[in-house]
Amino acid sequence: MEGVLLINKPAGMTSHDCVAKMRKIAKTKKIGHTGTLDPDVTGVLPVCIGRATKIVEYLTAASKTYEAEVTLGFSTTTEDASGEVVEKKKVDTVITMKDAEEALHALTGDIDQVPPMYSAVKIGGKKLYEYARAGQTIERPKRKIRIHEMTILSDIEAKGDTVSFRFKVQCSKGTYVRTLAVMIGEQLGYPAHMSHLIRTASGPFLIDQCHTFEEIEKKADESSLQDILIPISTALNHLPKMSINDTLAKKVKNGAVLEVPAGFEHVAAEDSIAVYDEQGTCLAIYKQHPEKPHFLKPSKVLVI
Repeated sequence: MEGVLLINKPAGMTSHDCVAKMRKIAKTKKIGHTGTLDPDVTGVLPVCIGRATKIVEYLTAASKTYEAEVTLGFSTTTEDASGEVVEKKKVDTVITMKDAEEALHALTGDIDQVPPMYSAVKIGGKKLYEYARAGQTIERPKRKIRIHEMTILSDIEAKGDTVSFRFKVQCSKGTYVRTLAVMIGEQLGYPAHMSHLIRTASGPFLIDQCHTFEEIEKKADESSLQDILIPISTALNHLPKMSINDTLAKKVKNGAVLEVPAGFEHVAAEDSIAVYDEQGTCLAIYKQHPEKPHFLKPSKVLVI
C-alpha cells in the first residue's frame, strides 16, 4: 500500500494522533503527515503511506489556505481561543470594512513573524511549548513568511466588548495563522486572538477531496483503502514536470546528473523538478546542481 491519503482532520486530535490512528487502520508503521495542525484546528491533512513517505518534504513545502476568524478585544497565552486571557481592551471604536481590509493589505507579501511560545518550534534543543508550560518566555528569532493573499469572508460583528470577522489566507509553509490574527489586531489597535481556524487547502489538495476517519475505516474494512489513496506521481503534480525517455530513465534510477533541458533554464536553485518516465511514473526529484548551474542533480530518487 502506498500513496497520499487526504484526511479531514477532526477537532480534538493532534496531527500525531491522526498518524497513530492511521498506522492501526492501515496496519503499517510507514506513515507520516505533511504539516502540523493544532488540536482545535480542522481540515486538510495529507498523510503519506508506504513509499509515499519519501515525498513528505515536497508536500510540506507547498502553500496552505485557511479560513480563520479573528476576535479583537483580548489576547491569550496561546494566541487562540484555548488560552488564558493576557490582555483586555474593550473595542469602543467602530471597525469598518475598510479598516479591516487595510489591516489585511498591510500584512500581505513577505513579512516577519515571531513563532508563538505555544508552538513546536525548537530552540536550545527544547520545543517552545515546553518552555511555555514551565512558565518561561524566551527570545524567539523572527522568521520570514509569505502571505500570498488575504480576503475578508464575513461582516464585522460586534459581540459585547469584542469584534470578530472571518478571513481567508493563502500563505507559505511555516505561517502561524493565530500569530497572524494577533498581528491583525495590532494593525487595528487592539489585543486579539484567533477564535476559529480550518485548513481548506494544502498545496493542490482541497478539503472537498478529504475523507473522514469513519469513511477511511469503512474502506479499510472493505479492503479497498488503496482506492482512495492518491498515487505518488499525481501527488507531485504541483511541481514543475520534466518527461524523459526510457533510455534516460534507467540512468535517472541510478542517480544520474542531467543537463538542464530547454524550457528549464530559469529554474531557481531552490526549486524542485519532478522527473517522469514515458509511462507517467515519477522517478525522482531533481534540483539545480550546486556547482554546475547548467546541470540538474537528484535530491530524491523515488524508483530504483
